[in-house]
Amino acid sequence: MIEFEHVTKTYAGGAEAVRDFSCVVPSRRTVAFVGSSGSGKTTLLRMVNRMVDPSSGRVLIDGEDVRERNPVELRRSIGYVLQHGGLLPHRTVTDNVATVPVLTGTTRRAARAAAAGLLERVGLDPALGDRYPAQLSGGQQQRVGVARALASDPNILLMDEPFGAVDPIVRRELQNELVRLQSELGKTIVFVTHDIDEAFLLGDEVVVLATGGRIAQCGTPAEILSAPADDFVRDFVGSERPERRLHAVDIDGRSVAVDGNGRPVGVLGA
Repeated sequence: MIEFEHVTKTYAGGAEAVRDFSCVVPSRRTVAFVGSSGSGKTTLLRMVNRMVDPSSGRVLIDGEDVRERNPVELRRSIGYVLQHGGLLPHRTVTDNVATVPVLTGTTRRAARAAAAGLLERVGLDPALGDRYPAQLSGGQQQRVGVARALASDPNILLMDEPFGAVDPIVRRELQNELVRLQSELGKTIVFVTHDIDEAFLLGDEVVVLATGGRIAQCGTPAEILSAPADDFVRDFVGSERPERRLHAVDIDGRSVAVDGNGRPVGVLGA
């Protein structure tokens, strides 16, 4: 479990990125932090692995203040996936995935062998392990990034807009892959995005952030869609947009979901 206790972050010059933020990320759940630029979502994410320390307040993992942990050891115990993969260009795919296990004492041979299984787990052919990042597509690089984050079998995954740099079709594939992996592995995931649809798809809970890390609303996707807390949330999630206003119509004996523009968007199950 991750707990943010009244954290504030003020940078040099007095710029305040986050003010008095409190939130609990339950164990083995996916919580999506969603907001526009300036909402402090990436700053909050980086507080968990001490890439950023709060100016005041505490971040705790299972009741322990992360500032009591050695930052290098802490970071190696937490999986971290970046928007552009963050892969080491001079190392093969296999060696990228094996990086943290080798640093923590696993033999290179054992780490490389495990990497092949991880590549397969994230939907890649293990034969790609001998290639370099530049020889992969954007979607493949992101899958390698996820495999690398899982290599040390961490309890926590931090994901900072990991699918934002790929095309929409690949992005949906990666989102579905993450849903599958989470159902199998049950990690504690903090997922940062500016895309509310992505947050609703992936998050068991969603934290909608306004400027300065203020929580505009926190809840399940269904709770936020059905009862936006205020006009800011209503506008952000687009609950009044025609494509959100669905109703069922009967077409050739099937119940079809139709949006406010009259366009069919799906078929309802029995």
